[in-house]
Amino acid sequence: MTTLQPPAAAEPRPAPPPARRDRRSWTGWGFIGPFVAVFALVFLAPIAYSIYLSLFRDQLIGGTTFVGVDNYTQALKDDQFWAALGRVSLFLAVQVPIMLGIALLVALVLDSGRLYGKSFFRITIFLPYAVPAVVATLMWGFMYGTKYGLVGDINEAFGVSLPDPLSPDLVLASIGNIVTWEFVGYNMLIFYSALRVIPHSLYEAAEIDGAGQIRVITAIKLPAIRGALVIATIFSIIGSFQLFNEPNILRPLARNAITTDYTPNYYTYSLSFNGQQHNYSATVAIIMGVITMVIAYVVQLRGMRKGA
Repeated sequence: MTTLQPPAAAEPRPAPPPARRDRRSWTGWGFIGPFVAVFALVFLAPIAYSIYLSLFRDQLIGGTTFVGVDNYTQALKDDQFWAALGRVSLFLAVQVPIMLGIALLVALVLDSGRLYGKSFFRITIFLPYAVPAVVATLMWGFMYGTKYGLVGDINEAFGVSLPDPLSPDLVLASIGNIVTWEFVGYNMLIFYSALRVIPHSLYEAAEIDGAGQIRVITAIKLPAIRGALVIATIFSIIGSFQLFNEPNILRPLARNAITTDYTPNYYTYSLSFNGQQHNYSATVAIIMGVITMVIAYVVQLRGMRKGA
């Protein structure tokens, strides 16, 4: 009678030499090292330096003095800052939904397959995004002119008196029109790209069930591109709080309507380069960065929760 012997246990592999383990651990850093260096240099270092500046104040007596959070307390009581923040918040609440709504509508029309020459329309709608912001603002600023521009020519040709687009009551809407004209094509491309990757099997199933176009849009297309909608919304929120180019370029044409504290970014720029208040300018910039980050994060959380 033979007895079965248990199989011999496999001998453990010898551990690699310490030198080889060290080389392996450094190999990964070799790949990500350039990115980490650039990221730290162009992103982390400026933020750290801005925070450092915001903790000091340049005074006539005593020079640069550490003041802690006094600059932040001053900013939170600054009426000019809150007025600028309220202005861009109103801009965001009105302009962003209009811009994204138009972009989504255009993307749905292009994706429907019922538009003749959709390649031409897609390029045409995207083309304004290729125009530099400075050129676009100067072009629209010329058209807004009531003395030498398109509005003035229409008034003279038809004997009418159109409202001045650069008046204090309308200049924010005029800036919104410029931004919408610039970025509708950009957001349209985001939505259209997301629509193109939806599986055709979903459309076939909807057709078998007898669903119409409206039902297909609400039940298939919009839920499928929810991620793209959230991304475009976050980008638009960040862009609204960073509004600077358009007011800065239009100011020579509308000095009575656009002041140096018209937007938070413009206010920060004016404090630093015109008022030589670098420390307080850094403080306002840090506060705006935190506000933008919090709002964008909340929008992202709500979008992810709805998509779950």
